[in-house]
Amino acid sequence: QVQLVESGGGLVQAGGSLRLSCSASGNIFEALDMGWYRQAPGKQRELVAIITSSSTTNYTDSVKGRFTISRDNSKNTAYLQMNSLKPEDTAVYYCNGDLGIFGEYWGKGTLVNVSS
Repeated sequence: QVQLVESGGGLVQAGGSLRLSCSASGNIFEALDMGWYRQAPGKQRELVAIITSSSTTNYTDSVKGRFTISRDNSKNTAYLQMNSLKPEDTAVYYCNGDLGIFGEYWGKGTLVNVSS
C-alpha cells in the first residue's frame, strides 16, 4: 500500500510562486507515474502535469511555461514548481501515483489560493 502526502500549498499573491511536494511511502515510487491534479470550486478535477517513471513530462496547456513537475526517486518525492501564479490557479491540488493495471493512489490534497 502506498500513501501519498502533499505539502506546500498556501495563500500567495498573483505573480508569486509555490512549490508543492508529494511524499510517498513504500518502496515502489520509482515505478509510479506521478501526476498533479487540481479541483477548483464547482469544477471537475483536471490533470495539471504528469511525470512518468522514465521522467517524461506533460502539462495541460494552461500551465505550460509556468509550472514544472519533477521527481526525486531517492527521496520518494514528486514536486510541482508553480511560477507566475494566477487567480485561476486557485484550487485543491492532489497528487496521484499510477501503477497502471495494478492500481493508483491519491493524496488528500493541498489548497492553493492565489489572490488578485
